[in-house]
Amino acid sequence: MTTAERPPLAKKDYKSDQEVRWCPGCGDYSILNAVTGAFAKLQKQLHETVIISGIGCSSRFPYYMETYGFHTIHGRAPAVATGTKLANPDLDVWVVTGDGDAMSIGGNHFIHAMRRNIGLKILMFNNRIYGLTKGQYSPTSEQGKVTKSSPMGSVDYPFSPIALALGAGATFVARGVDVFGPQLEDVICRASAHNGTAVTEIYQNCNIFNDGAYKGFTDKEARETRVLTLEHGKPLLFANKTKGIRFTREFMPEVIDIGADGKNLGEVFVWDETAENPAPAMALATASESDFPVPIGVFRRREKPSFESGVTAQLQQARAKKPGSVQDLLVQGELWTVE
Repeated sequence: MTTAERPPLAKKDYKSDQEVRWCPGCGDYSILNAVTGAFAKLQKQLHETVIISGIGCSSRFPYYMETYGFHTIHGRAPAVATGTKLANPDLDVWVVTGDGDAMSIGGNHFIHAMRRNIGLKILMFNNRIYGLTKGQYSPTSEQGKVTKSSPMGSVDYPFSPIALALGAGATFVARGVDVFGPQLEDVICRASAHNGTAVTEIYQNCNIFNDGAYKGFTDKEARETRVLTLEHGKPLLFANKTKGIRFTREFMPEVIDIGADGKNLGEVFVWDETAENPAPAMALATASESDFPVPIGVFRRREKPSFESGVTAQLQQARAKKPGSVQDLLVQGELWTVE
């Protein structure tokens, strides 16, 4: 039976028969729902899809999906996924990781996956805490965070995963939120369509060890004034389109009032996710969440040849030059006559 002849798959078809063992109320449930919804929309074939994870609460994800999956070791999911994609470039390879798994022990693998632009779709769950090991501060925890491993408050400066991805040259960088289901599903669909490494940071609530980390903008009464939705080709507006974002010559963001007559609308920056210059995206990624609305959506989308396409081309060239015999192989290249 060909792919075209198979019956359509529903969301439930992507869920395995395994008992989901996240804590009740965890944001991971919402993410699982968004992923299965996106996969159903895209009609991904189970036998063509692989989900690879590292270690952490998020990394139980492969157990709950009816696709192929691999639960690997701490921080090394991008390395295993790279090998998987190179071995079979036709596979649809996804990486599920967390802020601890990706930003700490796995930081090197994370940035080099983006540098190579290999066709992996990376979903990074960011709850700003180590949940699996019971509540230590993580590389994305805010400075001053009081946890079991920082009883007097963390003195570390936190990573911005979006800024790190931009700095590493990622060709697709986006952010979703666990409780913004339709928006998250849409971002996952867009990441899937990208040719190259697609990184999606997902703000996710850990209701046991870091409950309410994002309530300042996810609560229904706060969303309108505290969330900035990035839409390609549209001005950066929020608060019922009464406020906007413009940039100074140094690419520092500024909040401006649009005015009742809309006289300041022309000063609002029009978002271009395909821009060659990453400065606007970097400025929004590093802006203070207490002073500016929280940006969600696609920060950057650029086209660049993928790593696996380059490797495949080299393999084809090597096969074309294949020696005719073992003797030819032994005597090719640099030779020296020793007397």
